[in-house]
Amino acid sequence: MSEAVLSIKNANIYQGESLILSDVNIVVSRSEFVYLVGKTGTGKSSLLKTLYGELPLKSGTANVAGFDLKDLTWKTVPFLRRNIGIVFQDFQLLTDRNVHDNLKFVLNATGWKDEMLIEDKIEEVLGKVGLKTKGFKYPFELSGGEQQRIDIARALLNSPKLILADEPTGNLDPETTEEIMNLLFQISKDFGTAIVMATHDYIVINKYPARMIRTEGGKVIDNASIAS
Repeated sequence: MSEAVLSIKNANIYQGESLILSDVNIVVSRSEFVYLVGKTGTGKSSLLKTLYGELPLKSGTANVAGFDLKDLTWKTVPFLRRNIGIVFQDFQLLTDRNVHDNLKFVLNATGWKDEMLIEDKIEEVLGKVGLKTKGFKYPFELSGGEQQRIDIARALLNSPKLILADEPTGNLDPETTEEIMNLLFQISKDFGTAIVMATHDYIVINKYPARMIRTEGGKVIDNASIAS
């Protein structure tokens, strides 16, 4: 049995006092690729936010990358986030510094001190996403696809067991979407990283089939079919 990097049992997901999803049960194993689908407002974002510690887990149990979500405090959330990668739709790169310094900022913020190791790690992740020569560029000098690759490079900095990707192809054209999907599947395969990707894009799901989890009617349906 492959190692579980994400395990949720009998969990209720809340946004404030509102119950969004009830009795959630999900297990995701090492190197597994999973789509998280569902109409807007059905709880996809609330589930993701609970997984990376932005929303508290109030009932049930959940373990993410070795962290018990019930035990999380504002002091331990940063440690959880060092062990998972988060990829956003809108990149969230710092516009006042170049690619290299965007990546260095994250390493400094997550406790890296050794300058030589920092430089090696930045070169390594830029190599993984095929942008080794772009470290000196500023975000505004990059295409949307390149910015998303940098966002993925940033998510890889601390060699996470799990990447949570929230609509990572939502702002990209079809050709660039293909590049990003190929990259994500490659990362999953080559580094054993589990990836949970929220998406609305059924064209992508049809082209790159994988296990699918759907939020619908206050529930989470595992191994859902594409037919909505």
